[in-house]
Amino acid sequence: MTLDEVLRSLFPKGHTVKGQGACVVGAGQLPAGGEIAVVGIVDGQPLSPDDVLVLGQAVLDVVEAGGDTPILVLVDTQGQVMSRHAEMIGLNEYCAHLAKCLLLASREGHRTIGFEYGGAAAGAFLATALATDVLVAVEDAKPEVMDLPSMARVTKLPLEKLMELAKTTPVFSPGVDPLFKVGAVTTIWDAKQPLAEQLAAALADASSEDRRGALGKERGGRTVSADVVRRVIEAAGATG
Repeated sequence: MTLDEVLRSLFPKGHTVKGQGACVVGAGQLPAGGEIAVVGIVDGQPLSPDDVLVLGQAVLDVVEAGGDTPILVLVDTQGQVMSRHAEMIGLNEYCAHLAKCLLLASREGHRTIGFEYGGAAAGAFLATALATDVLVAVEDAKPEVMDLPSMARVTKLPLEKLMELAKTTPVFSPGVDPLFKVGAVTTIWDAKQPLAEQLAAALADASSEDRRGALGKERGGRTVSADVVRRVIEAAGATG
């Protein structure tokens, strides 16, 4: 889907979403009334430190305004900028800043919905889509935390071995379906149906409670995460 197609389907009543470099910022009119703030990295552009500051500031502006305006994060990016300059000035800290802005918004009562409709990878994916309360995606989106060749370099495992594991183990597999199985993607949207109605359903179901582990266990893609989290919380409570 193109950005224009996405915005038309999401906001039949209109929107004020405008481009700022590789980013978009604005608001959309919800069918039932009210607005949703919109931020995003789009058109397959890489996420740069400058882009992070634009998006982070837009999120903080929503928080500062008060109320409970929800936030929609549009994601179609090839990943973070891969340059020595970006690494030297602390790109990882910039990405962490954006994730923390979204977490703050959630804690202040602003439901956050990530919408993956194109590509996404690595730190840019973590700092945008995976930093929201709920992540939804269309079926033909192409998200991946790390591609298999990069994973092979990091883990020192043969690429052939990882390709074999990816056939049966969702945590090794890029794409929407594996991320749905592990609970990272809450819902897969039908791009052929009006997105406005699907957004309304996602907002009604959105919660600041992290349900990814429970979803992963329920779907059979990540069977121990929820239990580990529960045991850690219980242990922390027992020790004060």
